[in-house]
Amino acid sequence: MGRREQVLDAAIEVLGADGPRGLTHRAVDAAAGVPAGTTSNHFRSRAALVDGIVARLAALDRHDWEAMAPQPGPDPRPTGVDQLAAALAEYVRYAAGPARTRTAARYGLFLEAASARPELREPLARGREAIVGWGTEWIRQLGSPEPELHCRMVLDYVEGLVLHQMAFPDPGFDPVPGLRAILTAIRPG
Repeated sequence: MGRREQVLDAAIEVLGADGPRGLTHRAVDAAAGVPAGTTSNHFRSRAALVDGIVARLAALDRHDWEAMAPQPGPDPRPTGVDQLAAALAEYVRYAAGPARTRTAARYGLFLEAASARPELREPLARGREAIVGWGTEWIRQLGSPEPELHCRMVLDYVEGLVLHQMAFPDPGFDPVPGLRAILTAIRPG
């Protein structure tokens, strides 16, 4: 990992742990364990740092989604409702658990895009559209008559599950039954 990625990963941790107000060049330098001024050498302004975070999150998301695809080989799409429900449940548990800080950082960016920085909407939307592209193929494979629409519905449900599990942690939480129900409902007759 290069210094730039090291700084961005630390910035994601700072944003996720301390919120948008805690995201400063100095805080990122400290979190990354790099000399003072390193973050500002790579990202001259806070806006440039936030843009870098958005791009880094998209790259990490792609890696995570590819890693969680349940089939090895050149076509890693899940087949069947149970397999896709299990893969999505793994993502929900991961996003609300081990990747909790990263997820909180993403939600912080959503809030910043909604108010102070509307220009973030477009790059954040590009990241979501990439996920929709992968997921649409998974939903198409289930036989959905409207795979893109159904993919968006499933992703909205998944995001809601993650948000609720982060806000109201339940150690016995099992997302599989709900995911299985929504995936079954989108299949034709």
